[in-house]
Amino acid sequence: MPRFFIGPESDDTTRERILKAAILRFSTHSYEQTGFRDLAADVGVDPAYVHRCFGSKQKLFHEALKASLRPERLFVGGSDDLPSTLAREVLAECGANEIRPLDVVIRSFSSPEASRVLSDVLMDDFIAPMVEKRGPLSKKRAALVAALLAGVGILRDVIGADPLLDGDEAETQELIAQAIENLIDGDADNDLKEQSEPASVDDKAE
Repeated sequence: MPRFFIGPESDDTTRERILKAAILRFSTHSYEQTGFRDLAADVGVDPAYVHRCFGSKQKLFHEALKASLRPERLFVGGSDDLPSTLAREVLAECGANEIRPLDVVIRSFSSPEASRVLSDVLMDDFIAPMVEKRGPLSKKRAALVAALLAGVGILRDVIGADPLLDGDEAETQELIAQAIENLIDGDADNDLKEQSEPASVDDKAE
């Protein structure tokens, strides 16, 4: 999945430094284990300043998750390129000073408060852009694409499933892209079928 670079930049504002520290914390600690005092200590500021910048931990988690997801990177290029782009991103190696959104999700998905944020980000920054990019496409099918990518990421990078680690990565990428394409194209096929079916007696009567 897309990775977020957390290395320090000379022109980073204090707010950006806090956000990077939050992404790093949320990728290694659960939602409940991460607090403003921890982040303030990481950055060297007062906890009250962290609160002024983000308002609440839930809002900070939302921004950290969205920044790590980087939806603008997922939906670049033409609509026909989307399956291969998503397949390539889910298999991409994580470099130095990079955080995968999956790391953040895995640490905090069991928290009810964090789960609400995860759901909002999923809808706003993955499902909605995908529907817009490759319509006609139902939200259910877009969510299934997200589930496919998350499953691949967990099996490959967390569990270390050998079939996803060994062999030809180009073949694995192609298989994932094909599965995504099949999920997406299913809606288009259904729409064409509905358009070609004759109207029912009840429909004609209306």
